[in-house]
Amino acid sequence: MVCPDPFPVCGPVRTCVGCRERAAKAELLRVVAESGQVVPDPASQAPGRGAHVHPTAECVSAAVRRRAFPRALRVQSGLDAAALVAFVNALPSALSK
Repeated sequence: MVCPDPFPVCGPVRTCVGCRERAAKAELLRVVAESGQVVPDPASQAPGRGAHVHPTAECVSAAVRRRAFPRALRVQSGLDAAALVAFVNALPSALSK
């Protein structure tokens, strides 16, 4: 399969809410809003609207700083990202680039 020039990645492409870069869906971590928190969904099977972020502390903190999670997940109130931060910090450094 030949990829079109503007998209060097074949397959599903998503935008990271932290750095706003486009990447293959497999490279990003899906997150969902659950009980006022941003929780990771590594299996990508949780119900509801999801957003994607690189599994790095830099992208997660950028998304929190920009208040991108409530906007991307379309919730009115702010969301606590502590569970997501703990999940990303617990990842081996090889997985989180």
